[in-house]
Amino acid sequence: MVWTDALPLGNGRLGAMVYGIPAVERLQLNEETIWTGQPNNNPNPNAKAAIPIIQKLLFAGKYQEAQDMASYKVMSATNSGMAYQTFGNVYISTPNVSQYTNYKRELSLDSAIAVTSYTVDGVTYKREVITSFSDNVITVKFTASKPGKITFNANFSTPHDDVIITSENNESVLQGVSSKLENCKGKVRFMGRMAAIAKTGNKSANAISNDGIISVKNADEAVLYISIATNFVNYQNITGDESSKSEQYLKSAMLHDYEKSRAEHVKLFQNYMHRTSLYLGEDKYSDLTTDERLINFEKHDDNWLVSTYFTFGRYLLICCSQPGGQAANLQGIWNDKLEPAWDSKYTTNINLEMNYWPAEPTNLTELNEPLFRLIKEVSKTGTVSARTMYDKDGWVLHHNTDIWRITGAVDHATSGMWMTGGAWVCSHLWQHYLYTGDREFLKAAYPIMKGAAKFLDEMLIKEPEHGWLVISPAVSPENSHPSPDGMLPITYGTTMDNELIYELFNNVVAASNVLSEDSDLAKHYTERLKLLSPIQIGHWGQLQEWIKDWDDPSDNHRHVSHLYGLFPGTQISPYRTPELLEAARTSLIHRGDPSTGWSMGWKVCLWARLLDGNHAYKLIHNQLSLTDDRFLAYGNVKKKGGTYRNLFDAHPPFQIDGNFGCTAGIAEMLMQSHDGCVALLPALPDVWKEQGTVKGLKTRGGFEIITMSWRKGKLTSLVVKSELGGNLRLRLNAPIKSLHKARGKNINPFFANYPAAQLINNSDAKQSKISLPKTYLYDINTEKGQIIRIL
Repeated sequence: MVWTDALPLGNGRLGAMVYGIPAVERLQLNEETIWTGQPNNNPNPNAKAAIPIIQKLLFAGKYQEAQDMASYKVMSATNSGMAYQTFGNVYISTPNVSQYTNYKRELSLDSAIAVTSYTVDGVTYKREVITSFSDNVITVKFTASKPGKITFNANFSTPHDDVIITSENNESVLQGVSSKLENCKGKVRFMGRMAAIAKTGNKSANAISNDGIISVKNADEAVLYISIATNFVNYQNITGDESSKSEQYLKSAMLHDYEKSRAEHVKLFQNYMHRTSLYLGEDKYSDLTTDERLINFEKHDDNWLVSTYFTFGRYLLICCSQPGGQAANLQGIWNDKLEPAWDSKYTTNINLEMNYWPAEPTNLTELNEPLFRLIKEVSKTGTVSARTMYDKDGWVLHHNTDIWRITGAVDHATSGMWMTGGAWVCSHLWQHYLYTGDREFLKAAYPIMKGAAKFLDEMLIKEPEHGWLVISPAVSPENSHPSPDGMLPITYGTTMDNELIYELFNNVVAASNVLSEDSDLAKHYTERLKLLSPIQIGHWGQLQEWIKDWDDPSDNHRHVSHLYGLFPGTQISPYRTPELLEAARTSLIHRGDPSTGWSMGWKVCLWARLLDGNHAYKLIHNQLSLTDDRFLAYGNVKKKGGTYRNLFDAHPPFQIDGNFGCTAGIAEMLMQSHDGCVALLPALPDVWKEQGTVKGLKTRGGFEIITMSWRKGKLTSLVVKSELGGNLRLRLNAPIKSLHKARGKNINPFFANYPAAQLINNSDAKQSKISLPKTYLYDINTEKGQIIRIL
């Protein structure tokens, strides 16, 4: 059994992968703050003198020279960020289990409990594993159908060096320290503690621990408790006491009645999970296991599997991003390595942001808190990097950060010479306001948004051909363009940068108006917006990725960065900018469908915004194809993207952003609220039209879709709650006689659209006119707290 067969549990801080092996169970464990290194930042002071030279080289067409200088003078000279590391494992050995029957393992998405059961010699054994939301420990409960049958040994193991495992007061204790990486010594100390309570008859007693092994013999039932803690306090402070914290977690949990703690855990988890649900019709394949369903899905539609995948995405976000903890990294909270792929850091040129795409629309807004805190922290370290590297005010974020909130440029210029990360993460701050109407939040976020805008404003320079304001140097992550020196990434004025700056400046202006602050600053950015490089349509009808018409129609690169304005941005619209929409569609078609898992998740969202539900579903179908280390055994030779047996997204290897991207995409297919209204069933594929119900989706403007059902592609019931009051403008696919048609200017301010972006069409290609579905607009005046039954 490989790691991506195991079942994931998490409570935000602790992660566990449960293998479900009867004889020797393996629990692979994580704690969110075990990272290599120590507090540090990594801006390169040599960048300050190099940037003006690089800009001149780029404007002169000397791309290779510019890229070489950026790699040597701008990229970090200290480190490229630290790595997220595993804690290790707990192995649970049970004697005499070589032969067993009735084996079953399952992960309950309704309770966040993993259960393994099997029968040996007429005795049915059951293990249930919880990463407790209530007690902040990992628990394993053992039961059997006959008394006196629970016997096992449990021990820690870890791949870390210099680890001590001992026994102490009937506890097994593991203590260690994180690793050194790129000459940055690891100083995160961690400690794990394990103990058990066994029950025989009416008596309970602590299990015995010898040589680091917890032993239980002939008990009726038992509960194993595992605590983990580190010395991490925050990104600047590692003076915590991992020993006392791990002891407190363990002893506190062991004092509580297990069943009461279990019930509290379920209650806390369900508070998030039960807010939203999706039903797409009856389960036709309930007799198949999950991996069998993935194989079956290659040839047979399985709407139940799709709705489960949607639910699983919400489950993962609940389990890996809790208020007060760390933001979900490249693997959420689940990692079995000391040196994971890409260090399992926070990649900010899409992956970190994609992790949080489902948070607002699928009713998990509180789970944004770790992301918002990360943004606040990088705005502080980014202020140092902006001054050190560029001699500019405000703050900068390049394409990676880590738990220490580094903000210098890392790796090589081919990917690292990208300075608009601050604009992208700030979009999440503004979107939170649009969903919640929380003025106090906006007031706190506004200085952060202003800081990101100030840096980019000061970095804008005129390019020589048209005099447009652009960012230089720049890349379009992580793609390359033709040049006299071959295919190279580095350039200036990329479409993605233009879209990000356009969005950020508009958001700062809008926030200024909401808060009645900085009217002069708002005027300044309004004028600067007019000077930015326009969005361009290239010679074969594509949305240009670059300031020059370099796009190759055969390019199938996984990043589609220039389509940011379609999703997650809102500049490109079927109703406001049909010409841009057609160009974006042309680009997306030429990029193709098969790609890495996260890229296919992004494309689901993009096709939903293009109002093409069938093509969005095609991407979901591609994503839900079985991919693992044994793909040849299933005759599946497709190595890009897909889904592992435990429903983890396959880059490959595992990256969690694909799970979250697909979940957000499914929500976009059912409801969109970015384009001046709430559009219901805007991209419903044919295979979902027969029937369906979704509950609990959230919209911009503060509305909740309490329930929405449909048959034959038409709404049959609709109940909406207005949390802020104001006008609800609906876009529906069929008329409703009892509703009043939209009255033009009666628009909720939360739905307000940006002014149209400047467009230049360089195409000789004849663009086909976009064929939009017939829709009907209705206005409903609402009061705060009102629940409205519309159908």
